Amino acid sequence: MSEKMRTYEYPFRLTPAEDGGWVISCRDLPEAISQAAADEACTEVAAGCLQAALEGYLRYGMTLPAPSPTQAGEVLIAPPLETLAKVALYSAMEETKVSKSELARRLGVDEKEVRRMLDPGHGSKIPRIAQAVEALGRRLQLTLA
Repeated sequence: MSEKMRTYEYPFRLTPAEDGGWVISCRDLPEAISQAAADEACTEVAAGCLQAALEGYLRYGMTLPAPSPTQAGEVLIAPPLETLAKVALYSAMEETKVSKSELARRLGVDEKEVRRMLDPGHGSKIPRIAQAVEALGRRLQLTLA
């Protein structure tokens, strides 16, 4: 198994908006930009923004950029656990250059099941995604920070 550890927490900048509230943006994911009212929880808005951006990468088969180190004035935002697992599977498939049909063969399932595991709109069980990640020689790991 690979010892390379990868996280999917992205640095977001919360900038005061001219007309009040906040502009929320991520340098690593330029499409992840949003706005929050002054009384909204900015980190919750940023988390939703991150989830939407990551779902776009999955849907359109785009290469996901790695998070860069946090700079002054930025906060780290992580996606929800299920999205995180799907993104980790997607990234592992990209890194190992294993197709959906090859992964399905390794798991002994129909390719439709692999497509569902990668579909951000389809509910998936974390243990099943972890099994798919293991079939790629990686390990899905949850850490508490």
